[in-house]
Amino acid sequence: MYELAVIGGGPAGLAAALEAYNNGLRKIVIIERDREPGGILNQCIHNGFGLHRFKEELSGPEYAQRYIEMLDGTAVEVRLDTMVLEITPDKKIFTATPGGYEMIEAQSVVLAMGCRERTRGALSIPGARPSGVFTAGAAQRYLNMEGLMAGSRAVILGSGDIGLIMARRMTLEGAKVLACIELMPYSGGLNRNIVQCLHDYDIPLYLSHTVTEIRGKSRLEGITVAKVDENRVPISGTEIDFECDTLLLSVGLIPENELTRAAGIKIDGRTNGSEVFENMETSANGVFACGNAVHVHDLVDFVSDESARAGAAAAGYVKGERHCGDISVFENGYGVSYTVPQKLHGDTKSEKINLFFRVNKVYGKSKIIVSSGDTEIATFRRQFMIPGEMQHIVLPTEKLKGFGRITVSTEGEEK
Repeated sequence: MYELAVIGGGPAGLAAALEAYNNGLRKIVIIERDREPGGILNQCIHNGFGLHRFKEELSGPEYAQRYIEMLDGTAVEVRLDTMVLEITPDKKIFTATPGGYEMIEAQSVVLAMGCRERTRGALSIPGARPSGVFTAGAAQRYLNMEGLMAGSRAVILGSGDIGLIMARRMTLEGAKVLACIELMPYSGGLNRNIVQCLHDYDIPLYLSHTVTEIRGKSRLEGITVAKVDENRVPISGTEIDFECDTLLLSVGLIPENELTRAAGIKIDGRTNGSEVFENMETSANGVFACGNAVHVHDLVDFVSDESARAGAAAAGYVKGERHCGDISVFENGYGVSYTVPQKLHGDTKSEKINLFFRVNKVYGKSKIIVSSGDTEIATFRRQFMIPGEMQHIVLPTEKLKGFGRITVSTEGEEK
């Protein structure tokens, strides 16, 4: 029996396993369905990774390699090309491998499966179904790992970070990127990617627009885009036609949680990820979750930090640490879409709580308010907040004790 089984060998799984090893566990296994560790980082050849974690700018593969090298020489076992089919409440893990069907038992489990992209089927775009419509991540893998171009004239639907980065990547490889189309009145990606991937290459960004028609038989021939009103309904007479052979979809990421649901672990309807405590423990004792399987992150550095907490907590669980007593619940108030963690153990040994959330409005000068009923616990001032950038605040645990329900809200200059 293993002390810890980590499901997923991407940045979250690697960081969790390393931290568990550093906290004394020796029988650790990482289970990864791909042929090599590193996860999505392997296809992210652009730079911008590692500034927080390693204090230098790395590409995705370089960032993953740092963790792979740190795990080399340890007793951590890595099982590649292994698909997890089921996790039971008593921590039995059923897998399919090239060698057949296998069951693995562990004292603790870390869920680090990452996330997946929303596809065209979730968007209800009318029109034919020709080839040439890809998710941005699929096009990225084709180009960066397989050496295949998705097309020569492209439009990006959605302004998520992967779509923005692919607008630049395809331009550098000789494609003509005609436009980036965003349904919301604000971008869903980091501001630095708007500047570096669109503005620097004169690619227009159409906010409050969406695709209303797809044309083409065997291959995409063109699309129609229209402006939308405040209810996101297309406005007649505002249509713009684009002749293109490629449409890339960058319309959101969803935590990969089929295994989590099947195991009976509570899911947060706001994030579609696991509900977790401050130590990243889920509703199942001894089962922890981290990274994009909990909520979609902007920066891999934050994934690594969060996953290290999960790995340390899993090591503590194996050594006999248990929590009991009062539980505090974090709730989202005005202007906030969700909070992670969702719960706080009353007997936690953590001196501070790292709280992450996203706003659902664009703010100028504003403040974050942490309160319980009429009691204001803490406030944090911000010069600028947008939905595309995850917010992070640190709360002293002592300030939170005695409050059953804690609300995080915002107020300030809305744009």
